[in-house]
Amino acid sequence: MKSLTLALILSVPAVLSYAANPTQPISRAKADIVDTAVSAGSFKTLAAALQAAGLVETLKSAGPFTVFAPTDEAFAKLPAGTVEALLKDIPKLKAILTYHVVAGSVEAKDVVKFTKATTVNGQDVTIGTAEGVTINNAKVIKADIQAKNGVIHVIDTVLLPK
Repeated sequence: MKSLTLALILSVPAVLSYAANPTQPISRAKADIVDTAVSAGSFKTLAAALQAAGLVETLKSAGPFTVFAPTDEAFAKLPAGTVEALLKDIPKLKAILTYHVVAGSVEAKDVVKFTKATTVNGQDVTIGTAEGVTINNAKVIKADIQAKNGVIHVIDTVLLPK
């Protein structure tokens, strides 16, 4: 229930924007990374984790950032109780979340030039392109979701730093 409440709180700006002009879709290109992810509807756990870790304002700043965003299904693949434990261990939660962020805006067309990228956490992720694009063991299931302060690549697995 906590993650649903936080997701609803984080989506208020998008809802208010839509309520003001319901015939117009919410423009994600004008939204920051957090609002873009929240409006997608499949990142409730990520939004709750960002809120708990105090990283929402950072990802709303100018950036640019590249975010490898795990879906709610990706978080559900973690062992039972992991998400709840992380929400109570803020340093570990921050380490994991910052492992999903790379400074700068890296689009899919550019990823073929890289075999690794250094995350905001300080550790590298491995980039593979043999069978689609992978970040460590996570598959990119949707790439290049534009936000006003960067780009989001949706992944199917939560990345865990060493």
